[in-house]
Amino acid sequence: MARPRPRVAAAAATAAAAALVLTGCSSSGSSSSEGQVGFVTVKGTNLSKADIGKRGDAPDISGVTLDGNPVKLSDYRGKVVVLNVWGSWCGPCRGEAKSLQAVSEKYKDQGVQFLGINTRDPDKNNAVRFEEEQGVTFPSLYDPAGTQLLKFSKGSLNPQSIPTTLIVDRDGKLAARALGGTTDDALESILQPVVAEQKQ
Repeated sequence: MARPRPRVAAAAATAAAAALVLTGCSSSGSSSSEGQVGFVTVKGTNLSKADIGKRGDAPDISGVTLDGNPVKLSDYRGKVVVLNVWGSWCGPCRGEAKSLQAVSEKYKDQGVQFLGINTRDPDKNNAVRFEEEQGVTFPSLYDPAGTQLLKFSKGSLNPQSIPTTLIVDRDGKLAARALGGTTDDALESILQPVVAEQKQ
């Protein structure tokens, strides 16, 4: 009888883990893992932030964008990066897409880069169509199996809540998070203080 090959078994285990962790689309989320990276929830909201000195490092996610270009988070070191985890199958993702695009346009000349992480879309065409329909112009890393999301600790990103938006500061540290769908005002309330840090 042939023995299972280790590489095949490891790949299957990774896929199983991704499937278990990425368990669906949620328009809200809890933050039971607070404290692990310094996030403190803004009372009465799905927003969390971490003060300078209490922020954890963002993993250097990398891959290929939906339009075929290589990208990695560290390419944007020195900029504030807004990471948005989304899927074309996710209703709240559709609801927040225009707000994300509007804020990305407002802040693009202020040293802010938006980067999507498209997940659980086995057919890339669905993701591309979503961006076209919603008018999204910032790049999105294509991560159908969630392998890049698994680089985040559970304290940094709760991948059970999709969409999730993270703010990465200029030093590559996780500064803020919005679980579930967000609006222009909510996103700006956690983004603007991080953008202003360069002036301190």
